[in-house]
Parts: sequence; C-alpha cells; structure tokens
Amino acid sequence: MKKLFKIIGIILLLGIIVLASIPFILESKIDTIVQNYVDKNVNAKVEFDDISLSLLSSFPNANVNIENLKITTYAPFEDETLANAKQITLKMPIKEVFKSASDDPMKVTEIIADEVLLTLQTKTNNEVNYDILKSTDSTASGSFSFDVEDYKIKNSAFTYLDESSETVIYITNINHEGNGRFTESISELDTETTAKMSLAIDSVEYLKNHDIKLDALIDLDLDNDKYTFKENQGFVNDLPLIFEGFVQNVDDGQLIDITFKNPESDFKNFLAIIPEVYRKNLENVKTTGDFKVNGIIKGLVSDETIPNLDINMSSNNASFQYPNLQKSMQDIVIDASVKNNTGKTEDTYLDINTLNFRIDQDVFRAEAHLKDLMENIKVNAKVNGVLNLANLAKAYPIDMEQNLSGILRADIATNFDMNAVETNAYQRIKTTGKASITDFVFSSEEMANPLQINSANINFTPSTVTLNEFTAKTGNTDLVASGTLENFIGFLVSSDQPLRGNFNVTSQRFEVSDFIVNKTTGEEGSASTATGKELKLPAFLDANVKVKANTVIYDNLTLKNVNGKLSLKDETARLTNVTTDIFNGNLALSGLVSTKNNVPTFNMELGMNGLDISESFKGFDLLTKLAPIADILEGKLNSAIKLNGALDGSFSPDLSSITGDALAEILTTKLTASQSEVLKGISSKLDFIDWDKFDLEQLKTNLSFEKGQVSVKPFSFSYRDIPINVSGTHGFDNSMNYQLVLDVPAKYLGSEVNRLIGKINDNEVNQISIPVTASLSGSFGSPKVSTDLPSGVKNLTAQLIEIQKQKLVGKGKDKIKDLLGMTGTKPNQTNDSTVVVPNTTPITPGTDSIPAQTTQPKGVRETLKDLLKKTKKQTDSTKNGGN
Repeated sequence: MKKLFKIIGIILLLGIIVLASIPFILESKIDTIVQNYVDKNVNAKVEFDDISLSLLSSFPNANVNIENLKITTYAPFEDETLANAKQITLKMPIKEVFKSASDDPMKVTEIIADEVLLTLQTKTNNEVNYDILKSTDSTASGSFSFDVEDYKIKNSAFTYLDESSETVIYITNINHEGNGRFTESISELDTETTAKMSLAIDSVEYLKNHDIKLDALIDLDLDNDKYTFKENQGFVNDLPLIFEGFVQNVDDGQLIDITFKNPESDFKNFLAIIPEVYRKNLENVKTTGDFKVNGIIKGLVSDETIPNLDINMSSNNASFQYPNLQKSMQDIVIDASVKNNTGKTEDTYLDINTLNFRIDQDVFRAEAHLKDLMENIKVNAKVNGVLNLANLAKAYPIDMEQNLSGILRADIATNFDMNAVETNAYQRIKTTGKASITDFVFSSEEMANPLQINSANINFTPSTVTLNEFTAKTGNTDLVASGTLENFIGFLVSSDQPLRGNFNVTSQRFEVSDFIVNKTTGEEGSASTATGKELKLPAFLDANVKVKANTVIYDNLTLKNVNGKLSLKDETARLTNVTTDIFNGNLALSGLVSTKNNVPTFNMELGMNGLDISESFKGFDLLTKLAPIADILEGKLNSAIKLNGALDGSFSPDLSSITGDALAEILTTKLTASQSEVLKGISSKLDFIDWDKFDLEQLKTNLSFEKGQVSVKPFSFSYRDIPINVSGTHGFDNSMNYQLVLDVPAKYLGSEVNRLIGKINDNEVNQISIPVTASLSGSFGSPKVSTDLPSGVKNLTAQLIEIQKQKLVGKGKDKIKDLLGMTGTKPNQTNDSTVVVPNTTPITPGTDSIPAQTTQPKGVRETLKDLLKKTKKQTDSTKNGGN
C-alpha cells in the first residue's frame, strides 16, 4: 500500500511539473501563432505587451492573457488608433491548447475583454478605418475558427464618427455579456447590456448620456447570417421598450424588420426620456394621462438607402407635478411622428403636430414640421401663447441661482431651411408675427448685476425683424434701444451664428462698473482666494450701434453728452468719432477695445479740446503720468494722444503696458509755483526767475511713451527776455532726467557784474548774455536741481575785470577804442579788423593768474560769448556736479 501511494505521489508530482512547464514551452509558440495569424489576416499594425499562458491557476482550464493590445491603422487613417484593450482573456480546456490549425474548431469557453476603446470612422468619401481584414482562404493552413460559449465586455467605450452624415455616437460605460454556441447553424444567444449613449446628427443632439439597458434573446441563423430578436426588453433612461424582429446581412447591406412599443402607457414614461440632469428624480412625481410610443423600422440599410420609418409618440390630457413645487403642468397634448416611406434619406421628416401645455391660466401652443432631416433641414413652425416664466420655474425643477420672472407673449410663424441660415440667405427665411416680454429679470455669474427688462417688443415680417421697444436697467444703468435684426432666426437655431443688427441706444446714466464681473479664484475660504474683475464683450453680437448718453461713469471720470458710433464683432468694440464733454472741454475718441484674449487690449486716439488743465490732471491719471508737472498749471489744454496697450481689472489702461505719442498745446494759463517742488528747486538756484510772471500761452510740445518711460522732444519758450529750451525724459514712477538751457542776459547776473559793465560803458558789453544749464534729476516730489550759473558768473566777472584794467592803463581815447575793437585801423596795423586786447584766454576758475595778450578779431561781446561757451565746456568736463 505504501508503495502504491508513493507511486501515485510521484505521478501527481510529475503531472504538476509538466503542467507548470507547459506554459514556458508553449508561450513562444502562442506568440508566434498570434503574430502569424495577424500578418496573414489583418491589414493593420497590431501590438501587445505580453501573451501569457496559465494552466495551474485555472485548472482544468487554460487561460491565455493578452496584455495592452493596440491596433493602429494604415493610410488613409495612418497612425490612428482603431482599438485599445487593457486585457483580453481566453479560457479553454487544457486539451484545446494542443490543437493544430487542421483540427476541429478550438473550443473557447469564455472570452473576457476589459477596458476596450473602439473608434470607428467614416470619411465623406466613404472610406472607413475598420476595413482591416485581408481577403483570405478560410481553408488555408494557419487559419483558426473558435467555438465560444460565453463572452464579456467590461468597462469599455465605443465611438462612431461619420463625416458624410455628420453623425456622432458615443457609448460609454459599456458592460455587455452573452452566452451561446457560435459553431452550430442554429443556436441561441442570451445577452445583457448596460451603457450610456449620446447621439448627435448634424450638430443636433438627440441623446445625451442616456442610460441604455437591454436584455435580448437572439436566435442565430449563421448559415443565412440572420439574427432574430425575441423576448427582448430594453430601457432608454427609465422608459421601457419591448421589440421584436430581425437583422440579416445580405449582399447589398443589411435587411432590418423591427417593431417596438412601450409596454406601459403612464405619462411618467415620457419624462423618463429626458436626461436625468434635466428631469431630476421621477420617483415621487405625480402624473396623470397616458403616453404611447411605437414604431416600425423596415427595409434595407445600404450606401443608397435607409429603412422605411414609422415612429409615433402621443399623449392626451396629461399632467405632472414635482414634489415640493407649487405649480403643476396640465393639459399636456403631444402628437409627434418620424416617417420615411421611400427609403431615401432626404425623404425623412419629423412632424410635431401638437405640443400644448398649460400652467395656471397661461396656455402655450406649438407645432413644427421638419423635412429633409439628413441633408438641408427645412423647418415650418408656429408658436402661440403666454408663458409666465416665474410659474415655469415653479412647475419644473430648473437649476438656477436666480429665479426667472417676466411674462413672455408670442405669436410667430416661421419657414426656412438650414442652408439659408448658414449662408445668410435672408430672402428664404420667412417669419411673421410678434413677440414681447415684460418685467423680465435674469442674472448669472457672467453678469455683474441682474438684468431687468421692463419691456421689449419685436415685430417679425418676411423681410425684417424690428425691435420696436426695449427698456432695461442693470445696476445704476438704464438703457433704451430700438433697431433691426438681420438673422434672429439663425441666432436662435444655430449656436455658431452671431446676432447681427443695427441699433440706436440711449441712456440717462451708464456706469461701466455695472458690466464688470468680479471673479474669484482658488478655493472658497482658502488663503489663495483672490478676487479679480473681468469685462467680456459678448461673442455672439455683430452689431452697429449709435450711442447717446447724458452721463457715463467710467472709473473716476464723469462724461457728459456722449455721442458716437460703436460696432461690436468678434468680442471687439470699435469706436468711431465718439465725443463727450469733460473737464469743461470736449474729448473725442476713435479706436478699438478687444476682450477676445485673456487680457483686454485697446488701441485708441484721443482728441482733447479746451480741457481745464487743473481738473483734467486731477481726474485723468494718464495725463498725470505723461506730464506730472502740469498739475501746477491753470488754464486750457488742447492735445492729441495716440496710445495702445492692455486694460486692467477696472477696464482702465494698464500704464505699465501702454505705448504711444502725444502733442499738447497749452492755452491761456498761469503757474501755481508754490505747489511744485521742482519749481521751488529751480528758483533756489536761479533767483532771478519769478514763476508768477511766466507766460506759457500757446506752448506746444511733443512726447512719446513706452514701457513706463516718457521722452519729451526739445521745446522752447521765453521768460521775459530769457529764451529757455527744455528736453529730457521721465518715468511713470515720477523719476526724471531733464535739462533746461537758459540764455541769461548779464543784467540778471548780480550787482558786481552789472557794476563792471557800467564802468566799461560799452554798448556791446551791455548786451552780453551767458548760457546757463539747469539739470533736474530725482523725482518730481523730491527733485535734485543743479546749475552751472556760479561758474559762468565767475568767468564773466574775471573777463570784465581784465577789460576794465586794460582800459585804465591804456593811453588815450583811441587806445581804449582799439582795445575794445571799436575803431578803424592804426597806421602800422596789418589787419583793420584785429586789435590787441588783454586776457582773451579765460581765467581758470579758482586762480588769480592773468593770461598774456592775444589778438581779437571780433567785438568784445562776441568774444566774451565765445570765451564763456569755451569755459562752460571746460567746466562741464571737469566738474563733479553743480552747486
């Protein structure tokens, strides 16, 4: 007995060793088999990370696992992914692993595909990305057939994109399983499916994340390629449907013959069709009345035809009321159908013969007829009724931060085709009737304040849509408008169509801040939470507007009598000759403002005429930055400014970003020097200047600015008989670097200079003047002022003393005249324009040495000017700073 158990133990051990060894022996074989099969049968690139074989863990079955399968297509869909699969597992009896291609079909008990992503595409020329199987001889060596009993598809997704019909299908969260025999001629397949489905055709969304459930028992007739549905029930959201019929593959396409209907007639079934996000919980909704849906889909699906359709939906005298809502929707009547009697896609039509409902005493009626659904949709529709928007929110669970209110009245008929809308062929859009809304209030997070439309009245004719009346208020802003609309229907039915029109808008008071939205970033209550501001021009507007406003409040500016033209398009506002009264003068603006990008930008021309300087520099920050010293002026200003840059959160120019240039002209004015540290600093160095006696009338200057720096083109003006030239730069941070060059007559240079001039008693000397440079640095609030006046006066004084000495030691009146270069030629003189004078070389500041005699070909005054200019150059080259 012990020997028997020992022998059995050895056999079992050998068996286990063999089972454990087989995967290592066969894995390379499986790899080769799969790759050979792919190469012979698939016209696409097939990749996978690994193929493994397990015998022990699934004994008495074998498991084959394919990890991370990827199928990539060739041209014309080159390098696009057709399918991904995280894992595919095949379970089979161990003996099936050892079958060759010539044996009977390989029996696979179960196939499990996990996280499969499949994308099917059809181009406009009918090329498809899923036609990847090669034409092969099914009897050829190396081909395989499978006998599958069970299969599962878990957590997968399917996408279908058809460019020719503009059809998009997304099916997600797919979990599907079935069991049956696929090798028998006649067999039965039992399936269960759950998924979420979205369907859009020609940009119209018919299903959006609808829950789909299907329990289907399908007869398989593999010889005739026919699949018959029996005992089937499916769900669209919570709407149950039972269906029967068959689908059969034929040479020209697929034959379909399916009928369906809802097994229950409760009106709650209609609400079930609406996506959950909109219909909310139906569990406690009270309904009355019936709802029926039935249909027949029968015919050939091919490249040229679709099946005939006869789908109907109806409800009579129905009602519903949601729990916790005050109102109910009553007298609901629905009569709608989708039909196609020819099999041609262009002959598919939708009739909504009746869609009526009542809330309290307000009745709303509508009907619509749509033809050529697959091509150029043609619409014939009518609406008539009254709708209290506040009651709508009380009868139907609408998620809104603010309650709707207002009364909508409409009596409109329209007839158009979508091609006319897309091509703006307004002559084919026939709309008649009228619509009005009163006491409408609406708000959202995209608006700074609720919009209250007191009244709006629109008339429709076949040629025009006229806005007869529009009065509204938001915040402190009131608006009155009238005008015409060019494509109102296109705007309503197509999300990419702008609202075009021409309007006249008037306002008694318009505050820009009423349209600036506060934006909060970061998590609420966190330290990172920050509030910003944003003004976005509506992207859907393409309009020309004539504007007239009595008062406009923009930042800290108050504009009066605003008139002009405004055009809006592509989130850009263009201003043309907009004029306003401000600062006791007039301002004209032309240019554009754009909010298309994250940071709003502007490009503007400003014309200022007769602005009060004091008021404008207090209220207009840009002027203060361009000319900080101008705030001490009193009088009138004319200016032309061109500038561009970015706008900040308050919709004011971001001064660090602006670039441009300006021309300014100052009219009658006076200075208030006591308010300027700069003028005080200059006066402390040039005590002969009395700012109260300055006359700056008709002063003109040019300047340019970029990145916070202002460059002033040199300009000149006079103080009494002193010409002054100004040039330099300053920054928006009030830093400055300026030079004032003054041509100062000697009479302003002190008593010593004037005493010497008087002793010399020469007309030319009496008219002498010297150049003086004042340098300004630091800031306008704390200036640093230096001049070369002391060195200039010292040099002039030395020259005058030397002339006086020579005059005293000279001999006779003629000699003095000669020294001064004021007489004719002496007898021994070789040049009648040259006289000998002393000290024509400047005295070096700080010394008492007297240079030797030289010749002077000019008069004394001109010579002194030259000497002083030369001295100034020498002094400037050696000094470290003025004092």
